[in-house]
Amino acid sequence: MDLEILGRALSTLPADDDHPYRTGPWRPQTTEYRADDLEVIGDLPDDLDGVYIRNTENPVHPAQQGLYHPFDGDGMVHLVGFRDGKAFYRNRFVRTDGFLAEQEAGRALWAGIAEKPHRSERQDGWGARGRMKDGSSTDVAFHNGVALTSFWQCGDLYRIDPISLETLGKADWNGAFPFDLGVSAHPKPDPHTGEMLFFNYGTDAPYMHYGVVDSSGDLVHYTGIELPGPRLPHDMAFTENYAILNDCPLFWIPEALEAGKYFSKFHPDMPMRLGVIPRRGDGSEIVWFEAESTYVLHWTNAYEDGDEIVLEGFHQETPEPEDTGRGSIYERVFRALALDRMGTHLHRWRMNLRTGTLKEERLSESITEFGMINPAYGGRPHRYTYAATGVPGWFLFDGLVKHDTVTGTEERYALGEGVFGSETVMAPRIGSTGEDDGYLVTMTVDMNRDLSECLVFDAQRLADGPLARIRLPERISSGTHSTWAAGAEIPGWHTADRPEDALRL
Repeated sequence: MDLEILGRALSTLPADDDHPYRTGPWRPQTTEYRADDLEVIGDLPDDLDGVYIRNTENPVHPAQQGLYHPFDGDGMVHLVGFRDGKAFYRNRFVRTDGFLAEQEAGRALWAGIAEKPHRSERQDGWGARGRMKDGSSTDVAFHNGVALTSFWQCGDLYRIDPISLETLGKADWNGAFPFDLGVSAHPKPDPHTGEMLFFNYGTDAPYMHYGVVDSSGDLVHYTGIELPGPRLPHDMAFTENYAILNDCPLFWIPEALEAGKYFSKFHPDMPMRLGVIPRRGDGSEIVWFEAESTYVLHWTNAYEDGDEIVLEGFHQETPEPEDTGRGSIYERVFRALALDRMGTHLHRWRMNLRTGTLKEERLSESITEFGMINPAYGGRPHRYTYAATGVPGWFLFDGLVKHDTVTGTEERYALGEGVFGSETVMAPRIGSTGEDDGYLVTMTVDMNRDLSECLVFDAQRLADGPLARIRLPERISSGTHSTWAAGAEIPGWHTADRPEDALRL
């Protein structure tokens, strides 16, 4: 391994830290690495070509008021690149305004999710709640040649070099961005048109906006979406001709919001509403469908089938798990983060645009979430979803499931006791000819051996185990969302002598 330390962040976390989402599998990192010619155990396919990029919340300071939430950390992006049968690794903090300000101050300046926002030392953070630091730590997508990191409560999109992970600044869409509300996590690049669809939300009417950025990075559409009040949407979906937005019945309590308090509550007596809007449609053109009351954190895909819009995602049996009073304070406070507590199952909704009716069905009895598909099938009919299984009671992933949504069969791989995974991408191989003709790529945190690896599976034979294990320089923190960018989509990737020189050409 050819290893270089690029830098270290100033951390003020206590040496005897006992917070479960800042220790163990969630132990944060402060060192940034550049590592080439990584050690490979097994056979690394030479037709795996591109980069796996994963974002995560990585704290460097204690919570300002002592109530650290797992989503409060600063964005740190990890990358494993594959070219010519070799692998390289990078990890870098996203240089957000908040990260830089707190590094200069040497302490936390903004209140966290579980804290009182009016007590923030700084009052100029992005966020749908206001006065909240934008950590750009939730999601990562790839559009128009660069990676884009984003924040779940709306913020800036930070442009990231997809090879070096250097922060290139904020997306401005040629002067049309930022908006007052920023952009939510989970903007959706469409591989067929080169467009990227997005939404945002806030506490003032119309409470949501939807927009489209074209393949050149220009904002070409932006419209308000009227909702009954402030909501907390997290994800969206799209088809060839439509975007699908949502109004889920888990949102801020209106009376508390008027008093400046941001407490959310699930309303089981209210339906979930799904909104279908033409991709360049005005907000007045949206058509709403009512579904069973639930909250959906992540959708996997949507597509058109005759008069119907078919939408798939993870239905929650218990969007607001009951506090049983058992377990540690951390187990009780963060109980809603565990997949088993929420009861997440792969689900399908069918919305008929001609009759206005909606039908829904559960696709699996397995508790899974954080599903990914072959990116080439985004917005088009798909068959396979690759999802994570969770550790009971905790926000950790302990295995993978390949869902066949046509036959209902499942293929599994368990990571093993004390080993935890990341959101797994499907990377089509060079010359791919089928939906599952490619590889599954993920990162692991192995507490038994105190190390991290990148695992590569044959997507057609998940249960056989990894084809290759790639040793990373340091045990990384457990993480959330990821994306795949094929080498053919990265400017200069195949003409540069070294991958890190590609964007300099």
